[in-house]
Amino acid sequence: MYLVAIAWMYVVVMMAVVEATSANGTLLGAIFTFLLYGALPLSVVLYILRSPARKRARLAAEARAASPAGAEISLDEPDGGHHAPGHTVTSERKEA
Repeated sequence: MYLVAIAWMYVVVMMAVVEATSANGTLLGAIFTFLLYGALPLSVVLYILRSPARKRARLAAEARAASPAGAEISLDEPDGGHHAPGHTVTSERKEA
């Protein structure tokens, strides 16, 4: 995602340089080229593409805020506790 953004900004900077240095171009035109072709559209695209990450971060923060203080949820154990399961079934071998 960032590689495309960097390439996009490179092209826009080159367009702005050409606008500023050409015989018919102006520095004001170069600034508007940079802002209207580069910075503004890129900020909108990156904002939209980052929305799933922002949502995950918000949900994680809400989950941390909703859990009691000092209690951490472990993803390794099914019940989130640090004890052995209560009802285990032992295996039996029948000999013939």
